[in-house]
Amino acid sequence: MLNIQLANKYAKAIFEIAQDEKKLDAYDKDLNKVAEDIFGVPEAAKFFQNPLVPHKAKKDLLIKALKKEVSETTMNFLMLLVDKSRIGIFTAIYEIFSDLKNKAQGILIADVTTAFPLSRTHETQLNKKLATLTGKKIRIRKHEDKTILGGVIVTIGDKRIDGSAAGRLQNLKSSMTIKA
Repeated sequence: MLNIQLANKYAKAIFEIAQDEKKLDAYDKDLNKVAEDIFGVPEAAKFFQNPLVPHKAKKDLLIKALKKEVSETTMNFLMLLVDKSRIGIFTAIYEIFSDLKNKAQGILIADVTTAFPLSRTHETQLNKKLATLTGKKIRIRKHEDKTILGGVIVTIGDKRIDGSAAGRLQNLKSSMTIKA
């Protein structure tokens, strides 16, 4: 619980800086780079989450890996997280930052699950359809799950549309079950 509160505090701080500078997308790009290149590598994530690793070692690695890749403000933010022993919750900070950014820009995240990779054409069509239905900009986050057999499952917030073959078979099975 405490980590979520701390992550929320730091995410709001970097979000407000990005918003004041009118650089939400630039900061998102920087933070996404850190999330993918550092925290997307399990060994690196463990390194930064380990309280026994000296702050200097963490800072040196961040500087070597990201100095030319992210803005000075983003680098300073990362150094602050190391100094305050909060770099271990970076992933939560970035997720909250992304949510704040998307909300500010009127973007909804649609989690789209398919059995096979979604073609660019189908993704574009689905994006347009969801944008029309919601009246908002949509960003699709793709997932693959072979167990759905075919079709698509779309989740936006707490709404779920199950158009999968597995879901249809389950509905058919339920409707055919004799109730005693």
